[in-house]
Formats: sequence, C-alpha cells, structure tokens
Amino acid sequence: MIIKDARFISSNSRFEKLPKDNMPEYAFIGRSNVGKSSLINALVQRKGLAKTSATPGKTIAINHFMVNNSWYLVDLPGYGYAQRSKKAREEWRVMLANYITRRRNLLYTFVLVDSRIEPQNSDIGFMEWLGENQVPFCIVFTKADKISKAELDRNVDAYKNRLLEDWEELPPIFITSSETKMGRDEILDFIEQQNTELENYLKTNGL
Repeated sequence: MIIKDARFISSNSRFEKLPKDNMPEYAFIGRSNVGKSSLINALVQRKGLAKTSATPGKTIAINHFMVNNSWYLVDLPGYGYAQRSKKAREEWRVMLANYITRRRNLLYTFVLVDSRIEPQNSDIGFMEWLGENQVPFCIVFTKADKISKAELDRNVDAYKNRLLEDWEELPPIFITSSETKMGRDEILDFIEQQNTELENYLKTNGL
C-alpha cells in the first residue's frame, strides 16, 4: 500500500461523537511508552501526525486519522500507566469497551507490545478480553531494533507460548521498528488485504 494522504480528523472521548462509521477502521493500542505514536507516524510517513503526550497516560481520547481518503487509523489511549487515577482507569475501561465492542466498522485492533520485555499481565489480560468478545486483533512487537535477534526471538516465543496455554491458534503477529521501518510494509499490506476483502464482500452482497 502506498500512503498518499494521512490527516487528523477528530479526537473524542464519547462514543456518540465519533466520525461516521462508513469506512474500514483499524485501531492501535498498547501500554504507555510502547512506541505507539512513533509506529503510527512511521506507517503513514508523517512525522508528528500522532503526538506523544507530555504526561504518559494522561489523555483519554480516541484519535481518528483518515488515510488515503479510504480508511481510518485510530490511535487509542495507552494503558498500564501507574499514576493514572482509579477514576481515570475506569473512564478508560468504559470508553474502550464501548468503542471496541460497538464500533461496527472496526476491522482489526493492533495490540502493541514492547519486544524487549517479558509478557505483561496487562497485555495478556487485554488480549484475552478481546478474544472473549470475539474482537479480531493482531499483535505488534515494537522496538525490535533495540535488541539482538536472539533476544527478540526468545521474547516473541515467550508471548506465543503464554497465549497457546489457553488458545488453539495465534492471531497475526508483526515485528516492527519505527526507526528502521521494519514491519511497516507487512502491516500496510495486511490492512490493504482486509480493505479489499471487505470491498469484495460488499459488492458480492449488493451492499
């Protein structure tokens, strides 16, 4: 996929105020400081499109970006920030639950995890919640350029083995680096494939 245009559309904390659900949508989410903004900017090749908050975990909003005038890339607020208040954590939970389970044009959620660390309960728990709610998702390992290939393989295998304790099959997995653009083409090709399949389905069914 060639990115011709990417622009900010809106930032909302209420489900009712989200943009019209008339285009395929892909959401990106992960723990605070996982490198989400850097990855989004690398995907669309627009430095500074997705901005990092001065205070990690502070902003609780759903940010929509339109790509190529044909699909939405959605930046969801990070989780796992220790200094977030109990009230803020509950607001995050309710907002995310509403968005992920009710947004009918959401095709996939990309769950970002830091490839340098062992499986975190917050990441695993979120993935399990997605699975329980039958929400399609992918796992995106970030910052792969920061460790050796041996370490990377070991940490990715640790996640796979942890998930396979309860799951029969794994979701799609991408290995990425915002610095080297590793995994960029693979993610964009995956999105393009989903968009094409949706378009063909709609045409076939006269929708």
